[in-house]
Amino acid sequence: MRICFVSRRYWPAVSGMSAYAENLLRALTAAGHEVTLVSQYRGDRQGRAVYGGGPPPPERVPDGVRLVALESVGEQSVGDGRPADFETDVAALRDTIAGLHARQPLDVLHAQYGYPPGLAVLEASDRLGIPAVVSIQGGDGHWVGTCCTTHRTAIRRVLRDASALLIGSSSFRAEVAARHRVPAERFTVVPGATDTRLFRPVPGRRPGTLGDPPVLLYHGRIDVRKGVLDLLEAVRLLRAGGRRLRLLVSGTGPDLALLTRRARQPDLAGAVEVLGPTGYHDAPAVYRRGDVFVSPTWAEGFSNTILEAMASGLPVVSTEVVGVVDCVRDGVNGLLAPPRDPRALAGAVGRMLDDAALRHRLARTALRHVRTRWSWPVAAARICAVYEETCAARPRTTTPPRFPAGPSAEPAVDLSCRFRREPHLL
Repeated sequence: MRICFVSRRYWPAVSGMSAYAENLLRALTAAGHEVTLVSQYRGDRQGRAVYGGGPPPPERVPDGVRLVALESVGEQSVGDGRPADFETDVAALRDTIAGLHARQPLDVLHAQYGYPPGLAVLEASDRLGIPAVVSIQGGDGHWVGTCCTTHRTAIRRVLRDASALLIGSSSFRAEVAARHRVPAERFTVVPGATDTRLFRPVPGRRPGTLGDPPVLLYHGRIDVRKGVLDLLEAVRLLRAGGRRLRLLVSGTGPDLALLTRRARQPDLAGAVEVLGPTGYHDAPAVYRRGDVFVSPTWAEGFSNTILEAMASGLPVVSTEVVGVVDCVRDGVNGLLAPPRDPRALAGAVGRMLDDAALRHRLARTALRHVRTRWSWPVAAARICAVYEETCAARPRTTTPPRFPAGPSAEPAVDLSCRFRREPHLL
């Protein structure tokens, strides 16, 4: 099968989306498929600062995968003080896919993220008559369409007309289906996965063991919506209560500078270490430095970092939100606190630190769950089955594209959308 996989983020952009894409591409080529990766990237200074971005490095693309790097020039217009031109980037993606198909016919298109890649893949599918599979992975389900009429129309068209929709969890499916009035049956739930060969417990160390002092670990996107500032406040509260502990923060994102400034304040001085961006293949060493993994996120599609922490033998404290409750069960394989509540988060962390028997049991159960339920062989097999089903069926009949070529071409495009000003948050 010839597959064109279209991603919004790929290395060196440090994100769960990049990790997901690399692991899926490796699994697809191992299964004998011919795969082309078309990846958007930010090449401007602002984009590189937020993502650690730039063109996908060929050495990070699995063997056998053809790479086509496509700079998001429309999105980068924000650097010139203009609204992000997502429409131009959608057209560039669509035309690139059409050119690839003209040179060597493709069997299936797979967009990672509902917008802009999902819309581009759907428009290419309309033009070429081949199936379009779209993965809804995070912000595309939580935020896109809540911002303006233009993007609500675009994402609902993707959800309505794609040949197949993949989503990472049942709770996320319910949220997206209700928000956009799409039947839940349109989605196929394929839970997230991690590389359990790369992420493993420290040899000879019992899962759940604490150091002296204990080290809390946050690894992921540095974004207020991930709860990282809530975590800093929870650490402050724990320290104010007399606890000796340290916090290690790893990752990059739009709020890295804000977090770094807050971590340097006197009430946290010496307790927080900010590592900055960490490459995917360097992440296992970061997990080995932590004792308890904390993910105080406000919402997820499905959390790759939680799975990586579980596979690394770390007990997990997270929040009771969409995309987390599907993999973390409170008191079974982790502890959950209400979101946006630093005091409750501090209480859950304190409980994890104080109860050794609970901590070891949770870490041990989480390790077993991630190995049996959320490994890449399981996820890849489910995705390949969706490809086969869509290729066996006729493409869905869709309405012709009605989106303009750029924000200046049609007044109906809402230029006041917050993502036009800050496209890195999309």
